[in-house]
Amino acid sequence: MRASLIQICVDPAESVDARRDRAVGLIRERSGSDLVVLPELWTTGAFAFDQFGEHAEELRGPTFLALSEAARDAGVWLHGGSIPEHDSEGGLYNTSLVFAPDGTLAASYRKIHRFGFDQGEAVLMGAGDRLVTVDLPETTLGLATCYDLRFPEQFRSLVDAGAETMVVPAGWPARRAAHWSLLARARAVENQAYVLACGTAGTHAGTEQAGRSVVVDPWGEVLAEAGTDEEILTVDFDPSTVAATRDRFPALKDRRLGLAEPKEPRP
Repeated sequence: MRASLIQICVDPAESVDARRDRAVGLIRERSGSDLVVLPELWTTGAFAFDQFGEHAEELRGPTFLALSEAARDAGVWLHGGSIPEHDSEGGLYNTSLVFAPDGTLAASYRKIHRFGFDQGEAVLMGAGDRLVTVDLPETTLGLATCYDLRFPEQFRSLVDAGAETMVVPAGWPARRAAHWSLLARARAVENQAYVLACGTAGTHAGTEQAGRSVVVDPWGEVLAEAGTDEEILTVDFDPSTVAATRDRFPALKDRRLGLAEPKEPRP
């Protein structure tokens, strides 16, 4: 299976429409891939809090339509990163979109863990409340977004839901780039799953981005890693490695916690 992670640069001098057109062009060039991934909030920048409301779209808005067409034209599964979504009641969400090769919407995921410690995204956007997996012919994707990477219980729950390949779009800051690399490998090792983590390049709202998109295999080995500039990271991987790894080293079968409802404490 071939995956392409588009580490797009979020340039504040570029309009949302221009960036959308550029992303669509990059997707169409990846017609030889099976799966294409964009980063988190690439239309606005993950730290451009003042633009979330201004550029928020309905789920089936202009970015949805552009990505759907691009997936169909390229004939790829497309994880379109995430966009600021507004619902019919005016609520804002950090929402990921996944499209099938025929352009139909396969899944949407609202980010569960919002970053900001009572500022920024944490107060401007609502929290998602459901786990999402997507069945591809070759593998089952588990969806997470950026700050979710710090919460291992979400990834373990995705494994329980059948996920074998974790896809994590992000707008991760450069000052914590070491955490990004460490956590991506940790989530792969502890869940014996692939991790495809796609970040942004550039600086927006004064926050330099880490870039360093990465693909990690179920043993924690880095198959490919990007630099800090705009780049397309393309890697071939074998989804059957997940089952082989879990069979050869069946650590997940030795779990003792989180498998059943806790018993009533003894009096």
